[in-house]
Amino acid sequence: MLAWQVERLGPPPEVLRLADVPEPAVEAGTVKIRVEAAALNFLDILLCLGQYQERPPLPFTPGAEVAGTVIEAGPGATFKVGERVMALPVLPRGGLAERVVVPEDRVYPVAPGMPATDAAAFLIAFHTADYALRHRARLQPGEVLLVHAGAGGVGSAAIQLGVAMGARVLATAGGAEKVDLCRRLGAELAVDYRQQDFVEAVKEATGGRGADVIFDPVGGDAFDRSRRCVAPEGRILVIGFAGGGIPQVPANHVLVKNYSVVGIHWGYRARLQPAAVRDDHLHLLDLYRRGTIRPVVFREYGFDRLVEALDDLAGRRSYGKLVLRRAT
Repeated sequence: MLAWQVERLGPPPEVLRLADVPEPAVEAGTVKIRVEAAALNFLDILLCLGQYQERPPLPFTPGAEVAGTVIEAGPGATFKVGERVMALPVLPRGGLAERVVVPEDRVYPVAPGMPATDAAAFLIAFHTADYALRHRARLQPGEVLLVHAGAGGVGSAAIQLGVAMGARVLATAGGAEKVDLCRRLGAELAVDYRQQDFVEAVKEATGGRGADVIFDPVGGDAFDRSRRCVAPEGRILVIGFAGGGIPQVPANHVLVKNYSVVGIHWGYRARLQPAAVRDDHLHLLDLYRRGTIRPVVFREYGFDRLVEALDDLAGRRSYGKLVLRRAT
């Protein structure tokens, strides 16, 4: 079968190649999935470069999110052949392949009629945003939610979920197209951080009080400046560090202004509380079925166009999620 492989570390265009590899075998508690679509994440780039916190043995196949159909089930598996699913493959056998074997505890059902592209782009973005807003921040109706990188995969999910929870949603993004997307998703105010100071914009929009919850997948300067516009007793949610800088938290400022800095690691929750995550998944699928939420997909690429897609992702020429589709 065909799979994208990294045989040495380096820039994706230099180290990725489409190779013919052995068919993976199912084991107890696993299922084999015929991959119809695979979503891309920045971690795929970091894996190629050897800069991700996990360094799988070479050669490996990247790809953290897939959607497809179960074509074989190992002993003890409860998913049946023919079921459509979304899944989180385990390195070094990632999802950028024609077929992938995944432990059943990392496989989730899709909504009836859900396109493969939506299913592939759904899991990480919506589960991360839901865990952050509903469980960790306990966002309440009427509270002000500020979402950084609102046009990104997880940011666009956070805007939609914030609106669904009855919050006043503000957002930041870079460039007119991305700002317009945030507004279309439901943000009442979207700030182009390249052109405007988001701190002053948030203060103006809230009468000087600031945002009750700040959803920050950027880190660096965005985190530091967020401390200037968080409301008293507010919550800054640390989602990630897409901006490249890992900020330091001044405990004296946290104390004086009475706000909380809250860590968000959905993957850790999924390992510790799998039953709770499956309940969350049913909640999110219900929102999807009702048309309340939907993944934002920038573009679908053919399976052979991985390098081009990762170049668009690395160059920040995209928004939402990028998805590879296989011809079926």
